[in-house]
Amino acid sequence: MNNSKITLYVVSCWIFAAFGGLMFGYDIGISGGVSAMDDFLIKFFPHVYQTKLHAKENNYCKYDNWLLQLFTSSLYISALFASFFASKAATKLGRRTTILIASIFFIVGAVLSAAAENKLMLIFGRILFGIGVGFGNETVPLFLTEVAPIQHRGAVNIMFQLFVTIGIFIANLVNYGTSMIHPNGWRMSLGFAAIPAVILFIGSFVITDTPTSLVERGNEEQGKSTLMKIRGVSDVEAEYKEIVAACEQAKQVKQHSLKNLLKPASIPPLVIGVLLQIFQQFTGINAIMFYAPVLFQTMGFKANASLLSSVITGIVNVGSTFVSIYLVDKVGRRKLLLQACCQMLISQLAIGAILVTSLSETGTLNRTLAAIVVLLVCTYVMSFAWSWGPLGWLIPSETFPLETRTTGFAFAVSTNMLFTSIIAQLFLTMLCTMKAYIFFFFSGWIVVMGLFVFFFLPETKGIPIDSMVERVWMQH
Repeated sequence: MNNSKITLYVVSCWIFAAFGGLMFGYDIGISGGVSAMDDFLIKFFPHVYQTKLHAKENNYCKYDNWLLQLFTSSLYISALFASFFASKAATKLGRRTTILIASIFFIVGAVLSAAAENKLMLIFGRILFGIGVGFGNETVPLFLTEVAPIQHRGAVNIMFQLFVTIGIFIANLVNYGTSMIHPNGWRMSLGFAAIPAVILFIGSFVITDTPTSLVERGNEEQGKSTLMKIRGVSDVEAEYKEIVAACEQAKQVKQHSLKNLLKPASIPPLVIGVLLQIFQQFTGINAIMFYAPVLFQTMGFKANASLLSSVITGIVNVGSTFVSIYLVDKVGRRKLLLQACCQMLISQLAIGAILVTSLSETGTLNRTLAAIVVLLVCTYVMSFAWSWGPLGWLIPSETFPLETRTTGFAFAVSTNMLFTSIIAQLFLTMLCTMKAYIFFFFSGWIVVMGLFVFFFLPETKGIPIDSMVERVWMQH
């Protein structure tokens, strides 16, 4: 089964597809920074700008405005609905065409957002971006899982998350630069999203469709030659037979993939796939990533210092994802998730304790404590980046049998988008009402997640994707 060479062609397929993650990451990183820029606020949210100017402003209620939150969350709401259309497209048109569609929506969304003259154009641009995210996040992890050789499947799939973290980091650097360009720096921030989108567009003509997708759509010969091409060897008989068998089995039950998803046999991967997405959001990571600049300003850093601190967390995020790529196929999925729960819990509790005791509504933290908080945010981001970040996408993309794979993964993606939009929409309001206690709220969730992994999550390292049912779920 481990019969494969890593060729230049297959590596280029992985990298081009992973640009879908870079798009998603860039967008996560860019929105928090743009919504903290004065020029952007003056143009679209003058009321928020006025509030921000008050001499005695409240550290925890600086940006509590539901329309400003809608600017961030509208993308995830549209991604949620798009992921179901993407699931159909991935099955009927193949993974490659669906990635192409994603890139087109990204490009149009970037152009519209950068050219926005009013709130309507701005939100509409975000919605188009969201459709791109829905199509990209549905298809790219599936694509990477299906083209990866089994012994490297975890590492290859995590390239998606690696590119998400690189996207966030680039966005932080871009925001840091454009915040000094007046009055249209924010337009540049939003417009630059077109660059990775164009690379993804070009890449979708370079990459192949996955052998599974080709066989599933009746192109057996092409499926076999593609398998030889991506494995770099001519003897792919054993793996090819497994793919064909999985496709045959899927065909028998394919007609009602939604109905099949609700059969008792399909419930464990569905519940695990959905819960992992909910938990990924309730680690509190998006709260920290979206609003890192706002968060650091809350702690009393000045505007540029806060963007700089976000750049620091960005570097940590990218670096730690490499740890996951190195370890995931060696130590397995469960150990990484459990280790991270301990590290994240300690970091969150410590941040909460410092803010509760030392940051009043209108004061600032002293420099030592502020530096400690940045350090704690880094240890928190570090552990998330080698665990819940990448594995939240990897595990659902490898655990569903073929007949429910695209539908099941669409449920996972749309759950992720739903809870991302809930957190994006509610976080500023929660920060305003719960203040520093919000960190204890997320800590509680981390305890629940750790218990869930310990008692219910099976280990999937080293198991062929089309043998999951008998080797994992029948024993579960």
